[in-house]
Amino acid sequence: MSWYEKPLQELTTAEWEALCDGCGQCCVNQLLDEEDNLYSTDVACQLLDTETARCTDYANRSQRVPACVTLTPKNIEDVYFMPATCAYRLRAQGQPLPKWHPLKHNGSKEPMKKAGYCVAGQCISERKYSGDLEDRIVTWPLN
Repeated sequence: MSWYEKPLQELTTAEWEALCDGCGQCCVNQLLDEEDNLYSTDVACQLLDTETARCTDYANRSQRVPACVTLTPKNIEDVYFMPATCAYRLRAQGQPLPKWHPLKHNGSKEPMKKAGYCVAGQCISERKYSGDLEDRIVTWPLN
């Protein structure tokens, strides 16, 4: 069994962090309607580098953006907004990683990008967008 197939509670901090595919989907603004339907947009958090899908201040993200949720093995089941392809969500459900996950490709994000799951180069920062988020609803993967 690979380390990333272990139960989440057994992962070390380094393993937990490495489980993230770096897609950035959890960093885009989302909308919730009256019926609790969740919609993703292509408008990203102010801290997300929209070209790399990396947080520009990962260590301090929760202090700088109070709505930013720090995922842990204890709260992953309660974090409803994580994408269906999120490695944390999948592993919490006992599911395997997607075939394009970087851990299955020696760390390469190219298969993930080709599959359309990475927001890098496909989103705009909320710092640059001032319109209605309803106008920016998208469905990932973008292909």
